[in-house]
Amino acid sequence: MADGTLYYDSQCRYFHKPGGKNTRIVLEAVSKRAKELSIRKVLIATCSGRTAFEALKILDRDVKIIAVTHVTGYEKPDSQELSEQDRTDLESQGVTVLTCQHAFGGVGRAVRNKFSTYQVDEIMAYTLRIFGQGVKVAIELALMAADAGLVRTDEDIIAVGGTARGADSAMVIKPANSFHFFDLKIREVICKPAMF
Repeated sequence: MADGTLYYDSQCRYFHKPGGKNTRIVLEAVSKRAKELSIRKVLIATCSGRTAFEALKILDRDVKIIAVTHVTGYEKPDSQELSEQDRTDLESQGVTVLTCQHAFGGVGRAVRNKFSTYQVDEIMAYTLRIFGQGVKVAIELALMAADAGLVRTDEDIIAVGGTARGADSAMVIKPANSFHFFDLKIREVICKPAMF
């Protein structure tokens, strides 16, 4: 630390169960930590847009929200889970919406689907899931946003992920581009499920 101490204490919240029932508590903890660390960008995983709309209510207005959706075709060919109306509403309120290939689930998933064998990207995803699905998602968001040029790789951000619906995990992360994955650094865990 800059003040010469060897450590600092920071609270981490652990949930009894994963899932969307934790969303508000996650976003309140994110808001508090963003203020404390002067972090100006928060990545929010959102399929329907609900978590991003909730973030708009809780996060300070000077925090830039980047909502990251599933790829088009995730549930079925040519369909997007985030409606055009919700995308427009989010963007009109200053939210950037990112829809792009998942960092851990692109061509490697096609190989698995076709040849029934896993590739490195999916092995990495399964390894990260030992910390919880939301943790894996938050790390993936940081890679995707860096690849899209929406976050810098030399500035910490907060990434919020979840299990199925809503949010249950948040971390302070130094992002990296996916092709420099091992430069990504998890600075702090703000919250995550303990049981999953």
